[in-house]
Amino acid sequence: MASDHLLVVVVVVIAVIGSLCVAAVGQDNKKVVLPYNPSCSTAGNYTGDSQYKKNLDQLLHTLAAAAAGDGWFSTTTVGTGADQVFGPVINATQCQECLAGAPAGIVQVCPGSRTADANYDACLLRYSDKSFFSELTYGADPTIAWKVYFTPFVDNMTAMNDTRRRLMSQLAERAGDTKLRLDNGSLPYVDSKLGTSALYGLAQCTRDLAASECRRCLSGYVDDLSNTFPNNSGGAIKGYSCYLRYHLWPIDITLPPPPSPPPPPSPRPSRPPSSSPAPPSSPPPSVSGGLVAGSTVGAVSILVVLGVSILLLLRRRRKHAGEARELEMDEGDFFDDEADDFEKGTGPKRFRYGELAIATDDFSDEHKLGEGGFGSVYRGFLKDLNLDVAIKRVSKSSKQGRKEYASEVRIISRLRHRNLVQLIGWCHGGGELLLVYELMPNGSLDTHLYSANAGVLPWPLRHEIVLGIGSALLYLHEEWEQCVVHRDIKPSNIMLDAAFNAKLGDFGLARLVDHGRGSHTTVLAGTMGYMDPECMITGRANAESDVYSFGVVLLEIACGRRPIMADHHHKSEVDEDRIHIAQWVWDLYGNGRILEAADRRLNGEFDGGEMERVMVVGLWCAHPDRSLRPTIRQAVGVLRGEAPPPSLPARMPVATFLPPVDAFNHTSSSVATGSSSASTDTTC
Repeated sequence: MASDHLLVVVVVVIAVIGSLCVAAVGQDNKKVVLPYNPSCSTAGNYTGDSQYKKNLDQLLHTLAAAAAGDGWFSTTTVGTGADQVFGPVINATQCQECLAGAPAGIVQVCPGSRTADANYDACLLRYSDKSFFSELTYGADPTIAWKVYFTPFVDNMTAMNDTRRRLMSQLAERAGDTKLRLDNGSLPYVDSKLGTSALYGLAQCTRDLAASECRRCLSGYVDDLSNTFPNNSGGAIKGYSCYLRYHLWPIDITLPPPPSPPPPPSPRPSRPPSSSPAPPSSPPPSVSGGLVAGSTVGAVSILVVLGVSILLLLRRRRKHAGEARELEMDEGDFFDDEADDFEKGTGPKRFRYGELAIATDDFSDEHKLGEGGFGSVYRGFLKDLNLDVAIKRVSKSSKQGRKEYASEVRIISRLRHRNLVQLIGWCHGGGELLLVYELMPNGSLDTHLYSANAGVLPWPLRHEIVLGIGSALLYLHEEWEQCVVHRDIKPSNIMLDAAFNAKLGDFGLARLVDHGRGSHTTVLAGTMGYMDPECMITGRANAESDVYSFGVVLLEIACGRRPIMADHHHKSEVDEDRIHIAQWVWDLYGNGRILEAADRRLNGEFDGGEMERVMVVGLWCAHPDRSLRPTIRQAVGVLRGEAPPPSLPARMPVATFLPPVDAFNHTSSSVATGSSSASTDTTC
């Protein structure tokens, strides 16, 4: 059988107050740090017993050893000829702290992937089977980068933007001229409100970039500053090839001496590709380090598809036997046969109840983040993983909550996308059902839209959130192996990480449907105001239902209003003074005044073209006739500016649809807080 000659390359880029640290640690390290925005390849994945996997493990371990050496750079190679490549390694205390768990984290969230890119708080990690050294990755496109926003906001946006552009342009130019590909500095900047006298900045590229490529990368980010951070007192854009940062306090770094000229080359004895690299006999001569392990492996690889089942806890008394059997039919035999997949490390980690009780101080009220219809969510800290997490504790008395628990584990454990909340693990024991997620420090979107204690969410952040949610739905509907119908898209299920990146969560109501497959019976559940009216009447939930909910959320984000709002123009003595946000915005759209619907708290500080595009796409998605709604790909294309917005009728159309013949044969129903449910069909 023909075989591929594969190249394994791993680079970890750490941004530590502007220093880029590149390294990795071995898999045996107990500390695991999960990335925020992993991008995992799905084509040609490696298997657990493949030579590629062995090379990857060796690579991670060897890079860690290289990073532990003296100096800013070290050179480590494995293999000869085409297999010999280099990667930069910079040593710093904060780098090592991040490296203690980053590689294990990326392997955990991207199992089997031949290429992975991931963001962490203090680092960026990458590995691939193709060399990307000395290349300007993703060009200078700032939309690919990870963005960090700082507050408070400044009053004088014009002065800030002018000073920031002059400073960062100077740093970008000088950084490209230095051997270290790094420069920092400051310019006078007075803000009486914040009591500051200077603006500080830093610009840096990976040192393998050519000077011109470094300047091009940084200049692309500088050009994006005014759009991304219109009035922020600080911000950072972290890409895979360059990084810049600015704020109103000093950036304290110690620059290393420039690298000394390399010594004359000396002959080396040949070594087999699989041998461990020998430590250098003298300090490393240049800012470079890395490792490549070449191998010949088969071209066929396997993705293990996660399956989930959980043992029922309601089989204790004969009087509850009927209910237990019903649950078993709906949920499957929980964790009977397929739990082995999780135990083998192919899915989320299974925790012991005691671990999670300790992490949450025995689920104390001080750790409670919130409470829903089917249980409570607690903040916890897992010492073994050195990780802050959110732990959902399903109510023991909630039958629907138990069903959602099964669905959540079964579906979200198989999904990998930067805009989906990551399920880290689960616990089923001692009568408890617990789900462990990555912690979202900024909570849910609805808090930032409506809480009196939260500041006004600026438009650039809102626009990024819109694009993030769209990206998540595109993955769920079209890019994963099956179509995932979420069925409960709303701001309270959209979480925000430390950098305000949007992540869609709560898959308890989600259903899987094969692409192109007809409908099958399931349970309709969602929240009033976000539910497709046709779905409520005809009993058919599908991808178009999600698109409708997405449209309502877009209008909420743009207008800062809830989906069911007061109609001040058509008040009456009966309860008819409520109007849906789609109807309200559509009326303004028909009169050519759609921008009047924009959130007044923004004080006009938004891009008019972006605002109008978001609202028009929101109306398009919330069209009463689901056959005239866009696919999520079409909607995202318009939001990204890749296609023109649609031309909609001046008046909101009146929907005309009838329930199917057998729609009224389904009579069972259940109601939970903020949601309703009834039997229906699900299609994609």
